[in-house]
Amino acid sequence: MYLDGLEPLDRQILELLISNARLTYSEIGTRVGVSRVAVRAHVEALERAGVIEAYTAVVNPQKLSGAVSVYLEVEASPETLSEVTAQLEASPTVTQLYRMTGGCCLHVHAVAPDQPALERFLREEIDRLPGLRSVRTHVILERIKDVKGLRL
Repeated sequence: MYLDGLEPLDRQILELLISNARLTYSEIGTRVGVSRVAVRAHVEALERAGVIEAYTAVVNPQKLSGAVSVYLEVEASPETLSEVTAQLEASPTVTQLYRMTGGCCLHVHAVAPDQPALERFLREEIDRLPGLRSVRTHVILERIKDVKGLRL
């Protein structure tokens, strides 16, 4: 397994933080059987190592009035891929950006406040990407399962 080098205590701490990042060090310590000071030391070590990148609130865009969430499959010419990636990364509408293998080179998740804003994003940002070969847009109708964090 890819996490074999991780200590069992670190795995337990990470599993608890993934399920609820608002747990206190004391609460985690009680559940894993160590002091809050020990939990803090392990968490800080995981942060320094880059294993824990951030703590954040997860917002469901479908619960926001009018918000539209989409996945885009973007295919661009190889010579413009760096520029396309930089432009997408800079866009406030883009929430996730992945370089992929297979049928498309970039997989993009975007959230617009409403349908007109989505149309503007597609027309003014996506359609104007340099070297654009193709775009497939998939509007998310319903979120059925969405696992946050890495499951250990």
